[in-house]
Amino acid sequence: MHRTAPELLLPAGSLAHLRTAFDFGADAVYAGQPRYSLRARNNEFRLEQIAQGIAEAHARGKRFFVTSNLIAHNDKVRTYLRDLAPVVELRPDALIMADAGLIMLVREEMERGRWPEVPIHLSVQANTTNWAAVKFWQRAGVARIILSRELSLEEIAQIRDACPDVELEVFVHGALCIAYSGRCLLSGYFNRRDPNQGTCTNACRWSYRTHAADESDAGDVQPRPAAGCGSGCGGGLAGEGEPAAGRLGPDFDFAHEQAQAEATRATTGDGRRHPLADRVWLLEERQRPGELMPIMEDEHGTYILNSRDLRAVEYVQDLVRIGVDSLKIEGRTKSVYYVARTAQVYRRAIDDAVAGRPFDPTLLQALDGLASRGYTSGLLVRRPAQAYQNYDQGHSAPTRSQYVGDVIDVRADGWALVETKNRFAVGDALEVIHPSGNRVVRVTRIESAAGEPLTAAAGNPLRVYVPLGAPAQGALLARLLPAFNQVPACAAQAATAVGQTG
Repeated sequence: MHRTAPELLLPAGSLAHLRTAFDFGADAVYAGQPRYSLRARNNEFRLEQIAQGIAEAHARGKRFFVTSNLIAHNDKVRTYLRDLAPVVELRPDALIMADAGLIMLVREEMERGRWPEVPIHLSVQANTTNWAAVKFWQRAGVARIILSRELSLEEIAQIRDACPDVELEVFVHGALCIAYSGRCLLSGYFNRRDPNQGTCTNACRWSYRTHAADESDAGDVQPRPAAGCGSGCGGGLAGEGEPAAGRLGPDFDFAHEQAQAEATRATTGDGRRHPLADRVWLLEERQRPGELMPIMEDEHGTYILNSRDLRAVEYVQDLVRIGVDSLKIEGRTKSVYYVARTAQVYRRAIDDAVAGRPFDPTLLQALDGLASRGYTSGLLVRRPAQAYQNYDQGHSAPTRSQYVGDVIDVRADGWALVETKNRFAVGDALEVIHPSGNRVVRVTRIESAAGEPLTAAAGNPLRVYVPLGAPAQGALLARLLPAFNQVPACAAQAATAVGQTG
């Protein structure tokens, strides 16, 4: 078995995220260059923060990658080298890039000696799905390929065998796109925010309603006026004087689209179509009433865009065996709590795999403490289509615990000063999440900053004192949800498995 430990790569939307990632086990972080990455919003990093981040990473023996992975239009090509030059001078450990033209320009600067040599990692945005593409990019001077999320474990192994002398990186956790990674156009269509320019508004997560419709003899699609279509539809909302079919555009041919859908139907499942699948359907986004869009159904139902989140911790052993060089977690806009949880869990999974220990299923439970849209292993293993979709909700929700606060300081008597994020109360069970290991404690007392007793601590922003004992400095706190709120007597100060390695 391949026993070399892959790099654990975490997202850093701020310096606080960077420090948390390293505290909880990351080997490297990636942060975006705001104008030129796919996280232009909610990104703290400017040149000064990038410099500080690189310095802090190197002081800890860690690595710092700069993400510069937009698909550039001409106006950004014009300014790209000018704006990237001072970043390269800071000597990040790699540039994560996707645009072939920009990679060519950067490599030319380095080969001519005008810029220092900095490795280039090919972004998942380039959608590399086969060994021939890996070799192409390797010849173009790329040091690492971040493989497409659409690959199976078997395909990754085949690429590894065909390309043994190039670094390979694989995403193992985080949001999935309803498109080849990052290539979705929904946000651009709805409100002119181009995902490929870093301004995605996550239109795939919005709330939609379906409406039954009929095709007229002339081939026009009109919503049915009666409410209640019998399949979760909200009924026809287009009343007198409201435009409806006109919004579909003159070129839409439902019969042609239906024939195309029939010709390309998926072959999984039992092959039987739902009796309502041949009906005409229109899709309406909640904030855009009256804007009705045609959709198609196949035998699996109507795809309302909302993917579950990727979770592949149970496949870390396979990826280690294959010889993948880096395991990557998505989420530069997520919380510090998310960074701590995922770093801790995947660090343990990697260490266990390298040591030959069996997979610990409690790691799955630990990740249930994060807000998610439900989990899927994506395309790493082949499953029925419904395993990828979340039809019930577009927002993230925790199923085991809820992030409630950060420990700011700890007094000599073991009372911790907590900055709250969500409400918790006396009697609740709190998980103390710490780099040295986690433990569960029962809240017996809460005091205000002035020393007054409280029965509950309200959500952010508030600072309260709670007796937690040690270790607690720098810890994050999560309230166990009711189904998990039973704390054995012996668990009050016992470290849980997550975060502890043998």
